Amino acid sequence: MKEFLLPYGKGTLKAEIEEDHLAGVLQSELHSYQASESGAELVQDALEHPIGTPRLCDMAEGKKKIVVISSDHTRPVPSHIIMPLLLAEIRKENPDADITILVSTGLHRGTTKDELRSKYGSDIVDHEKIIVHDCDDKDNMVYIGKLPSGGNIILNRLAAEADLLVAEGFIEPHFFAGFSGGRKSVLPGVASRETVMYNHNSGFIADPHARTGVIEGNPIHKDMLYAARAARLDFIINVVIDSKHDPIYAVAGDCDLAHIQGREFLVSKCQVDAVPADIVISTNGGYPLDQNMYQSVKGMTAAEATVKKGGVIIMLSKAEDGDGGKSFHETFRDERDLNRMMQTFLDRKPEETIVDQWQSQIFARLLLKATVIYVSSCDDQLVDDLHMIPAHSMEEAMEKAKSIVSKDDYQVTVIPDGVSVIVKE
Repeated sequence: MKEFLLPYGKGTLKAEIEEDHLAGVLQSELHSYQASESGAELVQDALEHPIGTPRLCDMAEGKKKIVVISSDHTRPVPSHIIMPLLLAEIRKENPDADITILVSTGLHRGTTKDELRSKYGSDIVDHEKIIVHDCDDKDNMVYIGKLPSGGNIILNRLAAEADLLVAEGFIEPHFFAGFSGGRKSVLPGVASRETVMYNHNSGFIADPHARTGVIEGNPIHKDMLYAARAARLDFIINVVIDSKHDPIYAVAGDCDLAHIQGREFLVSKCQVDAVPADIVISTNGGYPLDQNMYQSVKGMTAAEATVKKGGVIIMLSKAEDGDGGKSFHETFRDERDLNRMMQTFLDRKPEETIVDQWQSQIFARLLLKATVIYVSSCDDQLVDDLHMIPAHSMEEAMEKAKSIVSKDDYQVTVIPDGVSVIVKE
């Protein structure tokens, strides 16, 4: 018997798999990677050796309005490490620079003052100018052109009118943009609701290139990079992080060239080949990423890439906050025919995209491929509303999975952290 301690909320759940039935374990090397320098040293070194641009301190010289786009409370970016070094670099040649930190919420709710303090530390919150982006604040938006796909590029005025636009962030696998970081600081980060919804349209989500770890041919990435260039995103500092959210790699410079180097490092540590199996166990990496069902779709897509058609995905996600989105929940509760649901999505024009449609579309896609048994703290009715089978322990989940697969020679693939791997089909 092979034992696995799998992340679940702030703790773990134990899974026991008979070795004869274990097809493989798909695991990222990121969490065990030992960097040769501290996070602060890595960031400083990246700032001193940018890729494709001059040093930021030289670029900042003489600039009047400098805007630093920063990730929001939903992303585990170690801004308390990055931001002080980034601000010091800007002020090295421009000590009186007018700097605004623009928090890139995308379509998320506004970041609270307490969350800002937790993210940056009190010194930055008390002494720096911080503005939280609001995608619906039309008075502070400006149109700057068209996306390659035809959508309007409408961005936060602060970003669009900056003399020098900089962004900090992190690079991780992303389940339809390929990777987070880089160009995503602009779109969706500081874009209007209209622009984000257009970019996340059903045709793009359905494109086979809009997948984890895929950039070539990805229409969502193409629009995002174009928007970043149109906004004149001059410089980025991005990190790759471990399970403790500490930087283990850092890149700085051009928003595309630096990002390419960062994602090449990431791929070298977390890309794994699919191991097809009848049953695939996955997680969302535990807290804070498994707080709701909506976010848990990300960890399920790793399992989707390796589960056999008609197989079973066992998803471990405590989801103490429930569904994570009213429209997401209601979409599945009110429509039991997944094929009809999917066709409804595909029939919508890009400008008709509705809130959370992209997440619902991806979730429906994987539900059409496999049965999902959901191990969580959620009410059974809520799990059923989302077309999944509830379970409250690994033992219960495995028994249900085996009865569904209904074969003696079933095979199991385990993915301890579904959001940290790129599963290559």
